[in-house]
Amino acid sequence: MNNKPYKRVLLKLSGEALMGSDNFGINRTTLSYITTEIVKVFNLGIEIAIVIGGGNIFRGVAPGAQGMDRATADYMGMMATIMNALALQDALKCIGINARVQSALNIDQVVEPYIRPKALRYLEEGKIVIFAAGTGNPFFTTDTAAALRGAEMGVEIVLKATKVDGIYNSDPKKDPLAVLYSSISFDEVMLRRIEVMDATAFALCRDQKLPIKVFSIYKTDAFRRVVNGENEGTLVHI
Repeated sequence: MNNKPYKRVLLKLSGEALMGSDNFGINRTTLSYITTEIVKVFNLGIEIAIVIGGGNIFRGVAPGAQGMDRATADYMGMMATIMNALALQDALKCIGINARVQSALNIDQVVEPYIRPKALRYLEEGKIVIFAAGTGNPFFTTDTAAALRGAEMGVEIVLKATKVDGIYNSDPKKDPLAVLYSSISFDEVMLRRIEVMDATAFALCRDQKLPIKVFSIYKTDAFRRVVNGENEGTLVHI
């Protein structure tokens, strides 16, 4: 396991991470907490790219999406990620952090389009880059977008922020004897069909030799410990 601080990372945040205790939408207290955790890492001089999901907003209209064409529903979900990205950008701006949102869908009046060289330049300039709208294609999750953008940005690791503190051998909510893995291989994760990320994302990271760390974003200082190479969460590796 890496025991030195990473220099460039990609943080994968689910939309649900912004909900807090609410049923859907953005909980301002939770958003403030998450930005505080991000700033702790940013202040270490680490370059941060972020991919964010949209399940918290799309969940609010989920009953209306039942029976909808899958591609149409996926495009609606992509637009939800743009709303989350703008909210996160604004929250970071309020505490003096310069962040840029790039979208895989073109909405020029609201956000700039995804342009790889520009995103790389933003990172090198010390700006946080938030990638919205997934890959821009239906049928691909924001987990896959995180793997793709991570590879394109040349990050050292993809950090999957969840509500649990890593990958267990069974559901820790149901099994009090569940054991937390400190590390596990891509092949074993895919063989066991562990669903912390989708199979396409795992396969892409495996092929690019891009490790994944799964940890709890709700655990104070966990993000900072992860990027410092400390023993936190579960490392998925070749």
